[in-house]
Amino acid sequence: MHQPADPAPSARDTDGRDADARDADGRDAHVRVRGAREHNLRGVDVDIPRDALTVFTGVSGSGKSSLAFGTIYAEAQRRYFESVAPYARRLIHQIGAPKVDSITGLPPAVSLEQRRSSPGSRSSVGTVTLLSNSLRMLYSRAGTYPPGAARLDSDAFSPNTAAGACPSCHGLGRIHHTSEALLVPDPGLSIRQGAIAAWPGAWQGKNLRDILEALGHDVDRPWRELPAKDREWILFTEEQPVVTVHPVREADRIQRPYQGTYMSAHRYVMRTFSDSKSTSLRARAESFLTDSPCPVCEGRRLRPEALAVTFAGYGIAELAAMALTDLDRVLAGATGAPDPRGEAGEGAPGGEAAGGEAAGGEAARVLAEDLRSRIGPVVELGLGYLSLDRAAPTLSTGELQRLRLATQLRSGLFGVVYVLDEPSAGLHPADTEALLGVLDRLKAAGNTVFVVEHDLDVARHADWLVDVGPLAGEHGGRVLYSGRPESLAGVAESATARHLFAVREPAAAPRPVRRATGAVRLSGVHRHNLRGVSAEFPLGVFTAVTGVSGSGKSTLVGQALAREVEGRLADPGFPVRRLVEVDQKPIGRTPRSNLATYTGLFDVVRRLFTAAPEARARGWKAGRFSFNVAGGRCETCQGEGFVSVELLFLPSTYAPCPRCGGARYDPETLEVRYAGLNIAEVLALTVESAAGFFAEVPAAARSLRALEDIGLGYLRLGQPATELSGGEAQRIKLATELQRLRRDHTLYLLDEPTTGLHPADVQVLMRQLHGLVDAGHSVVVVEHDMGVVAGADWVIDLGPGGGTEGGRIVAAGTPAEVARTTGSRTAAYVARALGKVPRTP
Repeated sequence: MHQPADPAPSARDTDGRDADARDADGRDAHVRVRGAREHNLRGVDVDIPRDALTVFTGVSGSGKSSLAFGTIYAEAQRRYFESVAPYARRLIHQIGAPKVDSITGLPPAVSLEQRRSSPGSRSSVGTVTLLSNSLRMLYSRAGTYPPGAARLDSDAFSPNTAAGACPSCHGLGRIHHTSEALLVPDPGLSIRQGAIAAWPGAWQGKNLRDILEALGHDVDRPWRELPAKDREWILFTEEQPVVTVHPVREADRIQRPYQGTYMSAHRYVMRTFSDSKSTSLRARAESFLTDSPCPVCEGRRLRPEALAVTFAGYGIAELAAMALTDLDRVLAGATGAPDPRGEAGEGAPGGEAAGGEAAGGEAARVLAEDLRSRIGPVVELGLGYLSLDRAAPTLSTGELQRLRLATQLRSGLFGVVYVLDEPSAGLHPADTEALLGVLDRLKAAGNTVFVVEHDLDVARHADWLVDVGPLAGEHGGRVLYSGRPESLAGVAESATARHLFAVREPAAAPRPVRRATGAVRLSGVHRHNLRGVSAEFPLGVFTAVTGVSGSGKSTLVGQALAREVEGRLADPGFPVRRLVEVDQKPIGRTPRSNLATYTGLFDVVRRLFTAAPEARARGWKAGRFSFNVAGGRCETCQGEGFVSVELLFLPSTYAPCPRCGGARYDPETLEVRYAGLNIAEVLALTVESAAGFFAEVPAAARSLRALEDIGLGYLRLGQPATELSGGEAQRIKLATELQRLRRDHTLYLLDEPTTGLHPADVQVLMRQLHGLVDAGHSVVVVEHDMGVVAGADWVIDLGPGGGTEGGRIVAAGTPAEVARTTGSRTAAYVARALGKVPRTP
């Protein structure tokens, strides 16, 4: 085992870089961390050079994010707050400081983390990158206006302002509406029997029924037999009459008359959908709604006067809907600049409208060139297939992070630390080289770049590596190595070293080639950028779907294939009996959701505590040990263990509850113990520790074994959903499914399951997925990891590019056959992964 003789890097950085080096101004040239104890870090001391690209590596859960984000970035954020108003300093005490003795040489920091929270529905690619601002300015200053039209301010071209938003749809582009068929799905029922399904449940729904009865409506007659005029009024009236309601007397209750206000089903649904803070209530209301393009703006979101302005013959909504690569080509043609693809620029489709008034050519040229310079980094990062109007909630966390990274290239910041969270997530290997170029430019601009990353090409490119491990959770938390990448080879404990210095890409373990037992065939698929695609997915095998970002992989698998299979599951002759889609969406959006609640393990735990002698003596039921209902939870934080701290002009954050300290429960509930631990201590156990603790409880042991087998032994049972990566959330869902494995032929669809996984963890996951196939099931993965692709039975490669340049099948066959395909950007990488092309050491 490699053990540094001294925690100071001067003792272990033996590759020629002086740990005591100073910059040209005589300042310490390193960020020096001493005694870092955040999460599983064990008193870590490490020195990291500034003005360099440093990559933090290690297996999933080893502590690398705790060091880069939880310690270094958190301390930079704390110092920023302390430098401002006393109000902000008070907030720091609520949030807490990272557990570290000292950090010196730390510049201001910018975090580009893969945020789990979803952006708002009005957020788009254009607003995230600020490209929309530039496009609006272009139309305001250099657009062609109808004769006699007044020139508009740039705000008039934004659907998010009162000056620009279509007054009919308020700038959303779509109108939500409902119908009698949606509100009353079974017209054979009476109102008393629940005909109006859209009404709220429990007392509130009964109240509306009683009000209708008091108003003289027949609530016992089948809905379809009521007069049409009455049905229309009950469902859609905007009136809100107030009447005296005399409830039916019940033997066990005394109910007095009260004044009740009627609200139509339509009004209730629309108000709930628009105003409710409850995700479940909003989702329920949405199930009674349908939407369609706004008839006034035709889905273009803007007022008519803004839509009448053109540039290069296009309205602003048309340019915003183009892929960025196409938008760039239009701008190049409009200004006479060379086309980025070496073709003649498109310019206007037929020229500017005769008689229109256009701004001076110089303004158009300057604004268009500025916009092109901002589009360039986005395209460079492999996101040229996106359009400005693409809604941000539909983007992956990796896409969002790369959009923010592209924006930072234009920020002009100097002397800061950028901390990035797996920027290669979701990137095809062909796009990784462009990512490396962007990181180099951030560094060349006078900044320090810290990257938490699993991609081996990014690690090889680094100036400096900090390898954390050796394993996950309580078996990790140590810095195994800090130095130049080439010297990591001598660290025997490092899982990263074993993969980083393989002469060839790790090929799949030899195994017999599986033969398909059937197939699902898709024909003529037209969806997004798929144009008449036909594909065949073999059953009983492991299939990998590949292609550059935006080529149509997720559309083909997650939409076309999934919908085809769903529609045929009821067919007794269809070989697939179950469909399981495992995505990377969060298992919850607040600290209230956690691993134990999602997997059902917490139900078992609460039953065990309810059976404890102290609980039985007090007459407590399982609800006493739930942190989601009043009774045993801490009421200060209402069982979340955290309180939300509002930071005025900054995003709100969570801080440990000042009363329970994060335990979630009141002191009396914590007095009850099972096998020596109270319920808060049980929730603090890692999956690995809990497996031993509950070894004699079959219901708990099964869940824990599934989580361990998929490489999640380092997670805590009560770890909030807000702390989990998309990859961890996906593996929790897969483990939950694995523990209830059935014999019926199941088709598993997974979208980039290796995201966020160290190569050593990928091998663990692949054993599980191939085990499903060996058990008679089918697995289809959308994947960029070429080691996974090389180990598949069948590969479908889409492309050749992204967006409008993709959307067709370039190759389909075994990995070896795809590796020989010309015209495929994936082929060379599959060949290398198969070991056919040696990697240069």
